[in-house]
Amino acid sequence: MSEPVSKRIGIVGLGYVGLPLSLQFARSGVQVLGLDVDPAKVESLLAHRSYIQHIPDAAIAEQVSAGRLSASLEFARVRELSAVIICVPTPLNKNREPDISYIVKTGEAIAPHLAKGTLVVLESTTYPGTTDEDLRQVLEAGSGLQAGTDFHLAFSPEREDPGNPQSIVAQIPKVVGGYTPACLEAAVALYRRAIQTVVPVSSCRAAEATKLLENIFRGVNIALVNELKIVYGAMGIDVWEVIQAAKTKPFGYMAFYPGPGLGGHCIPIDPFYLTWKAREYGQHTRFIELAGEINTAMPEFVINRVAEALNASKKPVNGSRVLVLGLAYKPDVDDYRESPSFVLLDLLKKRGADVAYYDPHVPAIRPSREHSHWAGTLSVPWTRASIGSFDLVLVATNHRAVDYGQLAQWAPLIVDTRNALAGVPTRPGQVWKA
Repeated sequence: MSEPVSKRIGIVGLGYVGLPLSLQFARSGVQVLGLDVDPAKVESLLAHRSYIQHIPDAAIAEQVSAGRLSASLEFARVRELSAVIICVPTPLNKNREPDISYIVKTGEAIAPHLAKGTLVVLESTTYPGTTDEDLRQVLEAGSGLQAGTDFHLAFSPEREDPGNPQSIVAQIPKVVGGYTPACLEAAVALYRRAIQTVVPVSSCRAAEATKLLENIFRGVNIALVNELKIVYGAMGIDVWEVIQAAKTKPFGYMAFYPGPGLGGHCIPIDPFYLTWKAREYGQHTRFIELAGEINTAMPEFVINRVAEALNASKKPVNGSRVLVLGLAYKPDVDDYRESPSFVLLDLLKKRGADVAYYDPHVPAIRPSREHSHWAGTLSVPWTRASIGSFDLVLVATNHRAVDYGQLAQWAPLIVDTRNALAGVPTRPGQVWKA
């Protein structure tokens, strides 16, 4: 297998995974070409502007100015690259089945421009077999080259944790699986240029399965504490107090926390990739599906608690003004992909409530695949008059930037799904946990 002339690498998909990875490779001295179909992202990078809140403009400006990072809409430039890393979305379709169309379209776009010796790595979370079956076939058909002979092929799952200051790309171990031993060797060598610890596994499928295990583990355990939240609540026991006490055990226990539902690009979606693929082998993932049912039912449980809280104040949901506090799917980020807050907004509106949201990290809702009907909606102001005008505030995301002391002073009634009001002085009957 001959080596491409260029040592520049390309990263396709400049979102929450692709952009941090691009910056890490660039900081490590690797020349990176970012490729995306979104002109706004490319223009922002070339203008030294970040479009992801936790990535500062200065980080982009430093690498672009040094000539280590550039961006383009032209996929024909793949011919200039020694490696291409694919970081594109893998959502579920309307029937809750895997949608790998973004992977397939990316493969079709880069295939005609692949040079012999090029390494192609998929990072998008998906079911086992996507890399060595679906992506390989698209690349081979479009390039006339053969994987493992003319070009290298590998899978390495992303491990991004936006908003976590301890989540540093260079320090997070990178799992890598190759289509052949030579493919694995090439992929390991690539990632070792930017990542401190690289963990080789036996195949692309083992690497794909690793990512699914990580997220299924979280999804199942969150479902467990969500179920316990309801059970303990019926017994008059605060599940948050129980979790804090259980955390004191120094072995055999890992804390997970309940919430209003699952959000983000991984946990609400990835388990169903395995569920779908398992059927091909006559296997049934009952544990995963049960966890999915429990987590999916959480928004309805929360809205019922809202109704109970309002009813205790002799108010119906219909006609009440309800504020959802926190649109992002997790604290301290502006990422609202698959956020349960949208489900809460929809359910409240369906019941006739006058709804709005407040999020210090999301001043306006941008157009998206999932929530186009909310596009253009603005966050309400954080003032006594604004917050106090709502009959109830529903805490869906516990951002640290929110002053919960002020919330307790201003809001007449609060439903707290995140234990955000713990330790805050409140009035009797003001705060309901959900």
